Amino acid sequence: MRVAHILVTAMPFAGHVRPMAAVAAALLERGHRVTAYTGAKYTDAFDRLGCATFTWSAAHDFDDAHLADTFPDTGKVGTRGLIANVRDVFIGTARGQVDDIRAAHEATPFDAIVGDVLSVSAGLCAELLDLPWATVSLVPLSMPSRDLPPAIVQTPGRGPLGRARDALLRSLVPVLTAPLDRPYRALRASLGLGAGRRFDTALYSPTLVIATGSPSLEFPRSDLPASVRFVGRLAAPQQPQPTPEWVQPLIDDVRPIVFVTQGTLDTDPDDLLLPTLEGLADAPVWVVGTTVGREVGVQPPENARLVDFIPYSAIVPSAAVGVTNGGWGGVLEMLSLGVPLVVAGGTIDKPQIAARVAWAGAGVDLRTGRPQPAKVRAAVWRVRREPQFKERAVAISAELEQLGGAARAAALIEAELLRWADREPPAPAPQSPPPEQVPPEEEDVIVARARRASPGRRPTVLTRASDRLA
Repeated sequence: MRVAHILVTAMPFAGHVRPMAAVAAALLERGHRVTAYTGAKYTDAFDRLGCATFTWSAAHDFDDAHLADTFPDTGKVGTRGLIANVRDVFIGTARGQVDDIRAAHEATPFDAIVGDVLSVSAGLCAELLDLPWATVSLVPLSMPSRDLPPAIVQTPGRGPLGRARDALLRSLVPVLTAPLDRPYRALRASLGLGAGRRFDTALYSPTLVIATGSPSLEFPRSDLPASVRFVGRLAAPQQPQPTPEWVQPLIDDVRPIVFVTQGTLDTDPDDLLLPTLEGLADAPVWVVGTTVGREVGVQPPENARLVDFIPYSAIVPSAAVGVTNGGWGGVLEMLSLGVPLVVAGGTIDKPQIAARVAWAGAGVDLRTGRPQPAKVRAAVWRVRREPQFKERAVAISAELEQLGGAARAAALIEAELLRWADREPPAPAPQSPPPEQVPPEEEDVIVARARRASPGRRPTVLTRASDRLA
């Protein structure tokens, strides 16, 4: 096929940019032209690949390390904080993102959009500009199913009573999602679009959903759409990094290594790092923890080593257990290295991720984001004592590898471009005049619709993807 110009969108979070950069690199490797759209903090991740980039301008940019500074309600705990996070960060910034993307498309048209699942603008722009759209799900699937409870519930019910509970909860979804459906429908109306799908399904492309993770980490559902394709873990090829000098003696020691991380967002050491240090302080293990530059406020015990950052490849393959707060990227990376987990998920999607790890048999779910030290210690001992956790982690590692990663994602996107190029052109409206009778200012319905919310901007005639792809 001919070279396509592909827009890759990434919400400006470290855990979203890294996998989307891996997809961009794989598309470049296949010879396509890639333009990336993300926040100013993360454009370097795409610049290094050789992508063209443009940053949030009309969209309200933010620093993911200080999210509550820009969106105060996201600091609330529980369901209120989750709703505020989706409403303010993802839906609330989408209109500005749409304006940014349409302006970039006007300057240099795109042939397709590959969107981070939480880039609400990706699907809206695909609809406005009549472009193929692939969703990259960087978090576990939350699309509704007749076999599962709503995504905010951690695990499916068991037995007749559990299934009845799940059915009742599914019937309440319109009420549960109303705080998100209302602003989403208002957003669509501001763009001149109809009501569209309910928000919990609207994030997913109807034709291609590239799902990170693997079937083993998903609860079974009989109605998984054919559009969903699992690709394992999305990671760009990296040069091997040297092991820090202080790490090798720990690896050579007979004591097992426990690696503990809170990722890059929820980094308060009181949540998980300090409980792990305290719980394992007198245990015959080495504890290696990452602080992401945070002050821990205490002197670590003699069997612990704390660092701001360490490449997973330098320590995790030698770890006996990983202790994590459940960030999806970190969970997949540790499982890809065959390391069983103890997961303390407390915010946003992390409780659901912890439940999936436990259901898959690859770790223990502590069912809280701030566990007691004794609970961490008991869970670590259990994972060490019962060999099935390690066996399941190794099996999932092999599954993630076989699914193909970023290279497979790029191949699926290319196949979708070809399918789109071969589609039947839309049938003309019954009363449309012949092309030669169409006044110049009406010659492109797509542009008229796409520019409706941007008065004063000169319309540009857009061609279909099939006109630019062989």
